[in-house]
Amino acid sequence: MDFVRTIKNEKLLSSYNNCISDLIETEIVQSMNQYIQHGDITCLDHCKNVSLKSYKVCKLLNLDYKSAARGALLHDFFLYDWHIPGSHVGLHGFRHSKISLKNAEKYFELNNKEKDIISSHMWPLTLRPPRFKESFVVSLVDKFCSSKEIVSHMFNKCVTVPFKSGQSR
Repeated sequence: MDFVRTIKNEKLLSSYNNCISDLIETEIVQSMNQYIQHGDITCLDHCKNVSLKSYKVCKLLNLDYKSAARGALLHDFFLYDWHIPGSHVGLHGFRHSKISLKNAEKYFELNNKEKDIISSHMWPLTLRPPRFKESFVVSLVDKFCSSKEIVSHMFNKCVTVPFKSGQSR
C-alpha cells in the first residue's frame, strides 16, 4: 500500500513540477526566498504551498490544474518585504495583488486564468471577485495556507519557552 502511494505521489509531484518548472527555476522567482511572508515562512515557500495544494484540488475537481499551479506560484510575486515600512506604497493587503500581476507579466507570459488568479486572490478584501473556478480555488487555498502558517508560527512562539534543566514540559 505504501509503495503504491509513493509511486502515485511521485507521479503527482512530477506532473506538478512539469507545470511550474519554467517559473520555479528562474532567479527572479527564487528571489522570493529572501522575503518573509507569514511568521517564519518565506514568500517562496508560501507560494509553493499554495501552488501544490491548488494543483491537487483542481486536479481532483477536473479543473485547469496547470494554470492553478502557475498562478498560485506567482500570486504573491510582489518582490518586497511588506513588513518594512516604506518598502511599498499603500496598504499591502489591498495593493499587492496588482503589484504581483504587474511583476509576473513583466517576466512571464501568462494566460487569462493565471492573470485572474494573481489579481483576484485577495478577494473579498479587494472586492474583485474571481472570474474562474481555478481562481476561487487558489483564493481559498491561499487563505487556508496563510491561516495555517500564522497559527503554526504563533503556536511555536508560545511553546518554545525555555525550561530549566530537570524541569519537564
